[in-house]
Amino acid sequence: MARPQPPPWGHTAFLLCLLGIGGAIEIPMDLPQPPTITKQSVKDHIVDPRDNILIECEAKGNPAPSFHWTRNSRFFNVAKDPRVSMRRRSGTLVIDFRSGGRPEEYEGEYQCFARNKFGTALSNRIRLQVSKSPLWPKENLDPVVVQEGAPLTLQCNPPPGLPSPVIFWMSSSMEPITQDKRVSQGHNGDLYFSNVLVQDMQTDYSCNARFHFTHTIQQKNPFTLKVLTTRGVAERTPSFMYPQGTSSSQMVLRGTDLLLECIASGVPTPDIAWYKKGGDLPSDKAKFENFNKALRITSVSEEDSGEYFCLASNKMGSIRHTISVRVKAAPYWLEEPKNLILAPGEDGRLVCRANGNPKPTVQWMVNGEPLQSAPPNPNREVAGDTIIFRDTQISSRAVYQCNTSNEHGYLLANAFVSVLDVPPRMLSPRNQLIRVILYNRTRLDCPFFGSPIPTLRWFKNGQGSNLDGGNYHVYENGSLEIKMIRKEDQGIYTCVATNILGKAENQVRLEVKDPTRIFRMPEDQTAKRGTTVQLECRVKHDPSLKLTVSWLKDDEPLYIGNRMKKEDDSLTIFGVAERDHGSYTCIASTELDQDLAKAYLTVLGRPDRPRDLELTDLAERSVRLTWIPGDDNNSPITEYVVQFEEDQFQPGIWHDHSKFPGGVNSGVLQLSPYVNYQFRVIAVNEVGSSHPSLPSERYRTSGAPPESNPGDVKGEGTRKNNMEITWTPMNATSAFGPNLRYIVRWRRRETRETWNNVTVWGSRYVVGQTPVYVPYEIRVQAENDFGKGPEPDTVIGYSGEDYPRAAPTDVKVRVLNSTAISLQWNRVYSDTVQGQLREYRAYYWRESSLLKNLWVSQKRQHASFSGDRLRGVVSRLFPYSNYKLEMVVVNGRGDGPRSETKEFTTPEGVPSAPRRFRVRQPNLQTITLEWDHPEHPNGILTGYSLRYAAFNGTKVGKQMVENFSPNDTKFTVQRADPVSRYRFTLSARTQVGAGEAVTEESPAPPNEATPTAAYTNNQADIATQGWFIGLMCAIALLVLILLIVCFIKRSRGGKYPVREKKDVPLGPEDPKEEDGSFDYSDEDNKPLQGGSQTSLDGTIKQQESDDSLVDYGEGGEGQFNEDGSFIGQYTVKKDKEETEGNESSEATSPVNAIYSLA
Repeated sequence: MARPQPPPWGHTAFLLCLLGIGGAIEIPMDLPQPPTITKQSVKDHIVDPRDNILIECEAKGNPAPSFHWTRNSRFFNVAKDPRVSMRRRSGTLVIDFRSGGRPEEYEGEYQCFARNKFGTALSNRIRLQVSKSPLWPKENLDPVVVQEGAPLTLQCNPPPGLPSPVIFWMSSSMEPITQDKRVSQGHNGDLYFSNVLVQDMQTDYSCNARFHFTHTIQQKNPFTLKVLTTRGVAERTPSFMYPQGTSSSQMVLRGTDLLLECIASGVPTPDIAWYKKGGDLPSDKAKFENFNKALRITSVSEEDSGEYFCLASNKMGSIRHTISVRVKAAPYWLEEPKNLILAPGEDGRLVCRANGNPKPTVQWMVNGEPLQSAPPNPNREVAGDTIIFRDTQISSRAVYQCNTSNEHGYLLANAFVSVLDVPPRMLSPRNQLIRVILYNRTRLDCPFFGSPIPTLRWFKNGQGSNLDGGNYHVYENGSLEIKMIRKEDQGIYTCVATNILGKAENQVRLEVKDPTRIFRMPEDQTAKRGTTVQLECRVKHDPSLKLTVSWLKDDEPLYIGNRMKKEDDSLTIFGVAERDHGSYTCIASTELDQDLAKAYLTVLGRPDRPRDLELTDLAERSVRLTWIPGDDNNSPITEYVVQFEEDQFQPGIWHDHSKFPGGVNSGVLQLSPYVNYQFRVIAVNEVGSSHPSLPSERYRTSGAPPESNPGDVKGEGTRKNNMEITWTPMNATSAFGPNLRYIVRWRRRETRETWNNVTVWGSRYVVGQTPVYVPYEIRVQAENDFGKGPEPDTVIGYSGEDYPRAAPTDVKVRVLNSTAISLQWNRVYSDTVQGQLREYRAYYWRESSLLKNLWVSQKRQHASFSGDRLRGVVSRLFPYSNYKLEMVVVNGRGDGPRSETKEFTTPEGVPSAPRRFRVRQPNLQTITLEWDHPEHPNGILTGYSLRYAAFNGTKVGKQMVENFSPNDTKFTVQRADPVSRYRFTLSARTQVGAGEAVTEESPAPPNEATPTAAYTNNQADIATQGWFIGLMCAIALLVLILLIVCFIKRSRGGKYPVREKKDVPLGPEDPKEEDGSFDYSDEDNKPLQGGSQTSLDGTIKQQESDDSLVDYGEGGEGQFNEDGSFIGQYTVKKDKEETEGNESSEATSPVNAIYSLA
């Protein structure tokens, strides 16, 4: 037995909506049926004269209907007019004017008839009109003369157009007329002035009409105004310009908009308020327009009738106008007739009920003919607005028309009576799959047909009970509504349609999906410009549905540019700008539902510039500045900075004047005399400063004598026989008048002689032929054309200095340590200084090193001792060197004569740390230490000290000490165990003591000991091989022979890499020779890093020296190089040691065998 196959479910997924759930049952198109109008033109059909005319009429039926037309209630013969054609399979008329003709000739009332053998359907009566845009009549308009403050109406009177044109007012230069509660356009197109002002003459006024179909604008000749001014405009109570009088009436049709208008004149301009007598204005439909001068009530109904009044008021009084509103109605449906589908012998009825004001009349027609003139039908009975059918037969098939009308319009409806004998049939695809969202309301459609009309029942999962009631509701058209979907509603639903001729069924599979929900919504944020913002949007959805997340900006799709990054759960905006300000909506959607969340991003930006600066309250020394603030761009303005510019002293340069709080927009500015001011304002908020406003108009203050004198007055000599008097010139705000100048006075201080004076326009004056360095009294007074400033203060200045005439005497030198000395001297007499004593200065230079044959730089250096001091310390000297020293007195002009030369010698110092201290671990039994000589020996190196101890974690073993000779640069330590590490501390020594130490630790043991052990065993195995032992012996023998040959050769007079002992130092031009040389790395003029410095308490601190040991030896004739490092007779080429690595090679001479160098 074969397994049953699952039903062939479709996979159509769609969103379900509750549309048309009560709609009428449609006859399938494969069954015979009368015509039905499906499309037609509007009743008032206005066409563009430039286009072909199209009058639509389409219908369906079986068999397909044929069409004909009437024009003005008479048959319209389409075939006789070559311009008129009818579309294929349609009744739509096309009137073609490409070959000529006037569209106006075809205006009239058209009606379409669709007919087949079962009846005739009618369209509405379509009134065809051709759009018209007539020209404005030519007219010459005289200037309108009006008194200031009087009301004025400029009439538009546009030409009648079809449809009516849109009216607007502009100037002849096409600038819009600014409208407000004083000047506004009425609904009739006229321009009303509640009161005329002088500035209304600044433009002219032209009425413009824009015609819809032709897209043209016609302009009326402009009005020009001539306003007659008076000394004062008299205030007056309001009066109505439109409508006239105290009352009026207005009729409006139901469903249209009611527009009430009141325009009043008066001084000051009146305010308009609206009221309804006996009730309130309908808040949901009423809105105010045109500066409260118009009241619009949308979609008027009968309850909106009554009395309305507008109240115009100003401070002089008020008036009101009452408008009585009557609401009429064109016919509207209460019950529109529906198609009637009957089986033979059934009863039925057509109902045509309408209402209106006045009450509409009802006229029945059948197949386009009045019912009274139709053949009698015994099965049909007419009862006013209802036709009753009894025991209908096939011959009763027809199309009935109901026409209901009154003076305001008409309604026409077609409804056919079809008599059929059809068993039930399903009209939708079988076995649909419908997916719905949990907790939603949904509808399962089951379109069907049959005659007689079948009954429909719904079942779930094959159960016998009918689904109706509770959470279910079955509509007339067969749709099943589930009011709230639950998980248990998932399943297979079956609809069964039954009549006396049989039954039909269909199935729908319903799947229930989880809703899409945003569980972490974006939040409102505030951000500064240039920062980064992230908006979160985390979504939970049914995993079987595809999720799409999109974003809107201000309810428009968001363009994701290069500054934005969209991810599944967030939106990131980099470098936020002002244009990013606004609302952001996250939309999470599937094919079935969606959820959205909105957040608002506020971007804080710099404020916009203030504008419209105005100067008021003009006074002699003050003015009020007023401005209009710019937009603060979401960050409150904290202050305003007012700047000024003047055009006399510094034109074009702006200076800060004053600051005001952010809550004000004006301030009083204090001004200086005789300044042509111009102001601008800068707004400041938390983000930054705005661009400056446009400058204000200029304002010049009157002049006055100066109230101050120039500052920073000085008198100083530039030569030994002059004195230059200088001062800071006064700026524009302190000049107070034109032709600013300075009266300069001076005299000798000691002699009290009469004042010398001169008038100067600049900022300096030089007094000549002065004695050397004598005090002067100086005064500088400001003066302008309005007078002199206040009496100035007296300033003491000095004439020029000359070089000192005497040198310090009794200079004493005391050596403090290897790098510092102390000095002491006697002061010079003040009259020998010939100026202001700046400092005592010691000049010193390195004469030679205690190490012979060493060239040293004798470049002079100096140490300064400010003021009138008698002692000082010179530091950063080279150890082990001969120095010379001289002292001078220094004033503003320069150095005086030198003192007698003093000589001194610096002693030996301690060495620096050994260089390149290396710790290696070739195996687990030994540790090898290697190092190089100190870079700065600072004396004769006597040896090295090594301290080391084993440690394992926090445990430290016993410390061991080893001392080495100066030539030792290698040491091997036997490990006590393979686990512990070692810490080594190494230092070098001279006769003075131990120098700086360097510390290193042995490498950490490897994480796995097995590979190391295997490597060690492998080494041991190779070392025990016979071939390896033989090879090593041969190499050792060869090396020994080479050593003997070299020893014999050198003993017989071969060159050694040494220099002969001689007193002449090496020249800098010959730093290296072929047979042996030495180099030094530091020039004498480099500062000694290891010199001594004087501490705050006067003690001497020893630091590392800049001296470096290049090559050194040991012997009776040992010498020291220029920086104090030891030079032996026997040296090795430095370039050789760098390339060959002498620490692992044999010595090349007997001496080098003893003194091997690293």
